[in-house]
Amino acid sequence: MDQEISLATIQLQNSTLSPPAIFNSSDWHLVHAIVPPYIFIVCLAGILANVFVLLVFFFQRGKWSVPEIYLGNLALADLIMLVCLPFWAMNILNYFYWPYGEFLCKVVNLSIIINMYASIYMLVMVNIDRYLALVLIMKARWLRRRRNAKVICFCVWLFGVSMGIPTATFRTVQYSPYLQTAACIIHYPSDSWKLAHHLQMDLLGFALPLLTIVFCSSNILWVLHKRRNGVFPQDRNDRKATVLVSAVTLFFFICWAPFHIFTFLDVLCDLNVLDLDSWAHTLDIGTQFTAYLAFLNSCLNPVLYICSGRYFKRKVRDIYKRRESSTGSMATTIQRLVISKYVQRSDQITPVVL
Repeated sequence: MDQEISLATIQLQNSTLSPPAIFNSSDWHLVHAIVPPYIFIVCLAGILANVFVLLVFFFQRGKWSVPEIYLGNLALADLIMLVCLPFWAMNILNYFYWPYGEFLCKVVNLSIIINMYASIYMLVMVNIDRYLALVLIMKARWLRRRRNAKVICFCVWLFGVSMGIPTATFRTVQYSPYLQTAACIIHYPSDSWKLAHHLQMDLLGFALPLLTIVFCSSNILWVLHKRRNGVFPQDRNDRKATVLVSAVTLFFFICWAPFHIFTFLDVLCDLNVLDLDSWAHTLDIGTQFTAYLAFLNSCLNPVLYICSGRYFKRKVRDIYKRRESSTGSMATTIQRLVISKYVQRSDQITPVVL
């Protein structure tokens, strides 16, 4: 036992930043060359954009509407994940050597899982809210209350945390013979745990939300089709909001669907439907690229708000005008104070008679 521990210790101490054998492959060279700068760009752009969206929501006048509560929580979920991305960029640059300790290994990966579930279920709730507002209207009016939206968002965050329990439990830093270094890997106690975790991600993180969003979107489009004449002004506003929500949802699935496809292929390998030896390299490379493609969604959402949302643009203009007005009034107040102080001092000066 002591010999095994000492051997593991020697292996960890001898872990270097030299490329392991797998990086002799041109595919892994592409991962090392392309993914880290891509992550840094996505991280910088996404953090700036999501912070901007949250600041606009925070500085607006009045209380948040129900869609804004969901979209604000979506931006927050994206921001949490983007803050953790540089760790994985450096991880790839270091040839998967993880020098940050086991705690950050768990926290960084947990944030990714929470973001995945929180993002998609916030989008689900936005679509359900649009469905209630356009299809049911009066019947479900009581459901579209701010208090209910806040409770739902809290439950979604708890759900995301609970879905991340396997990641927080099984993620660890240990020597990987395949990577030839001390890596942050997920070590399942058995193959059944791995299978269950992957099925959980595919079913609860993709299939179920997809069916819900398709149901809501199809009913919304049908109602809008019947109202295409636009008799009421609010119908046109609802149509614009629905287009924005549909665009956000579409980009989410474009970004996340490839990752879940490769996860499902991994499940088929675990079930011996596909030959693991034949698919192992394809799954490794595909998972690397599709996982980081999914991160792109976190900086696309705020771009869609800014470029497509007229209501959001109006909020930005209102905040700018209000800040400009307050700055001008503050400058006027300062000028008045300076002048009054100068006048007071002038009155207090005693004239000198020569």
